[in-house]
Parts: sequence; C-alpha cells; structure tokens
Amino acid sequence: MVFFREKGTVFFPDPTLIGTPADLRLTYEEVFFTTDDGIRLHGWYVPFQKSPITLLWFHGNAGNISHRLENIALLHEHVRVNIFIFDYREYGKSEGEISKAGTFRDAFAAFGYLCSRSDVDPSRVVLFGRSLGTALATAVAVERPCLGIILESAFTSTDDIMRLYFRFLPPLPPGTVKYDSLALIGKVTVPKLVIHGEHDEIIPLWMGKRLYEAASPPKEFYLIRGATHNDTYLAGGEDYFNKLKQFMNTLNPRRATS
Repeated sequence: MVFFREKGTVFFPDPTLIGTPADLRLTYEEVFFTTDDGIRLHGWYVPFQKSPITLLWFHGNAGNISHRLENIALLHEHVRVNIFIFDYREYGKSEGEISKAGTFRDAFAAFGYLCSRSDVDPSRVVLFGRSLGTALATAVAVERPCLGIILESAFTSTDDIMRLYFRFLPPLPPGTVKYDSLALIGKVTVPKLVIHGEHDEIIPLWMGKRLYEAASPPKEFYLIRGATHNDTYLAGGEDYFNKLKQFMNTLNPRRATS
C-alpha cells in the first residue's frame, strides 16, 4: 500500500507568526480554546465597534493566521464586521498534529467557542472559508446554525483533488477521512456566496462552479476577473469588498438554521 503523507502535500503549517493585528493598528483579543480531543488552539478576535455580525474565518492550507493580516485589515475596514480567525492544530501557536480529522474537530471547536462569547450574537455568525477552509465551513454549516456562508476558491472534494494532483496514486482506502463539500453543499439551507478567481491555478474554476450548481437557493456566484488563487481580494479590489458587504446586508437572522 502506498502511504500518503498529508503534511507536506495537503497541509503546510507554519509555526511562526510574522505579526499581529496590532501591527496594523487593529484592536484585537488573543484567544485560546480547546477542542473536544484536548488540543489547545489559538486565534484572534478582531471586533468592529458594535457590529452585530461576526465572520468566522476558516483559512487555507498554508502558513498561519498572521499571513492573513493584510486581508484581515481590509475586511475590517471595508466590510465592517467582527472577525474571528484561528489556526488549525500545528499551525501558528496552535498545538497538536495536523490531520483532516483534526481540522473538522478544530472547526467545530472554533464555532462553539465563538458562540459562547457574551459579546457575540450566535444568530449572526457568518462562516467564511477560503480554499481548504471551504470544506470546513461547509461541514459546520450543515451541522450548526449560522446566518450565511461564503466560500472563496472552493474545491469540490478530496477525491477530485486526488484525481487532479495525485493521479499516480491508488484510490484512498475505505474509511479514510475526506473533504466532500460537493456531497454536503445541498444540505446547507442558509444564503451562500461562492467566489472564485477566473484564473485560479490551484483550484480550477470548474470546481467552484460545480459546487455552486449543486447548492440549493438562496445562492450567488461571484467571478473575479483576472484573479488567481491567492489574490482574489486584491484583484477584486473595491468591487470584492462591496460584494461581501452587500451579501452581509442581505442576511436575515430568521433564516439561520436550527
């Protein structure tokens, strides 16, 4: 049997933070919380005045939360919502060893922690996944109440990624933990915004479109012309942030699932 090592192929964790929100003059709270299997995770809560909406951010497979500082600052400035971003196990200051199964535990723990805060309205939490994080945001949206979900640079499933990048390997054995947003997205009943770069060189555009097509209404697809995988918010510019803000403004707390 061929052994498929996830770290270094699927996950690229970086333990070193290169800065904090304070470097960009943002008020923030450093947060530690624990998963159901006892792993201590780290994140940042960045409030925006008295915004009723909180964005729970599931980041991609490389780096750590500090590599999203510029994006955090721009979201804070233009979309004007509270932001909670955290690191999966083995990323940044988070403990443990990374695995697909672990990321699911981390995602649900982050949601649970956020909704336990006295300064957060649990009925006004919006899930925001980028790249790998889209699979986690989708999984949480199926199982937990949320106000809406944003999937940016989303992929369909582990199986599709394996066929795209690891065709020389045999199929993963039965029982292997996988990401499968394509199988889950139809179960997500809250409003959905699917965002994809026109020239995404890592997760092809067809994956984002296929996921959108499989989603049930209400839903919207936003194509960012000229964007690749990692520059969506830069290539999209003001239009990108306006789209996010417009989506937030259309959300109704009464639509949150139970």
